[in-house]
Amino acid sequence: MVRSCARAGAVAVGALLLLTACSSSDGDKAPRVAQQPKDVDPFWVNPDGSAARQVAAYRAKGDDAGAALIARIAEQPVGEWIGPENPESEAKGFTEAAKKADRTALLVLYNIPHRDCGQFSKGGAADGNAYRAWVDKVARGIGDRGATVVLEPDAVLHLVDGCTPARFAEERYDLLKKAVERLKGQPGVKVYLDAGNAGWQQPEALDEPLRRAGADLADGFAVNVSNFQTTAASKDFGHRLSAKLGGKHFVIDTSRNGSGPYGGGDPRETWCNPPGRALGERPTTRTGDPLVDAYLWVKRPGESDGDCKGGPKAGEWWAEYALGLARNTK
Repeated sequence: MVRSCARAGAVAVGALLLLTACSSSDGDKAPRVAQQPKDVDPFWVNPDGSAARQVAAYRAKGDDAGAALIARIAEQPVGEWIGPENPESEAKGFTEAAKKADRTALLVLYNIPHRDCGQFSKGGAADGNAYRAWVDKVARGIGDRGATVVLEPDAVLHLVDGCTPARFAEERYDLLKKAVERLKGQPGVKVYLDAGNAGWQQPEALDEPLRRAGADLADGFAVNVSNFQTTAASKDFGHRLSAKLGGKHFVIDTSRNGSGPYGGGDPRETWCNPPGRALGERPTTRTGDPLVDAYLWVKRPGESDGDCKGGPKAGEWWAEYALGLARNTK
């Protein structure tokens, strides 16, 4: 849920980030953050996100160095991952706050049944009917406000690579396509269907599955979500896939790709909390590439990939890892 402080929005002051105290509903303090210049980055910065609250915690105990590092994350817009319990109120809260700040909310929908093949982020809706109802509630929550939606990370790729059992394929394709249709029924919504990352070197195997999942109806596709492939590699991968999809545009998750992919440790877990990584390009719609609509921070930097390499469970804030990302950023 967006707290009342976040719902009030934040005031942009030139290109500066302002961090001041704003009381939240549970009595502690969260910093208020200003929005980035709209012509550079039209997406909403949540003043009550995990990074912003970490900045406040560090400042409260006099750790100005830690606060300055985490502010590198707190000052940027990140994806708001809609939860399973209150999708309508969450979508409404985020998009209302974004509208008040004259920005666009970036939402991530990650609740497909049989999600993540039973791995660290396993879960999702109980069945197809539950998922359709959940998507409908998200759409109702957005209403006529603006939102950019990244739809179901890994859902298509895990069908193609065989991670998700084939018996779920037909339903999943139908659920994804219907989700695109439902979301595009809202007047201010853009939808980018997840299309994996550059570590998957066979875009020719993805175009037909993506079409079955509704890519032709979407505004484009997303690459590198929650991954570490470089922006250059992601652009190349996206261009190759776009050529197979009739010139579809795409967005790139640059949240943690500043050092590229990790090559050590268990090769099956190079994607899970890899050490030595860095923040990538800041979110912006000024990409210099006519096919790349935006660099986005879809994965929220500092949130764990799963309980590997000493991390907490998937999606939980991990201050130590966030500090590492910020320290390693040039």
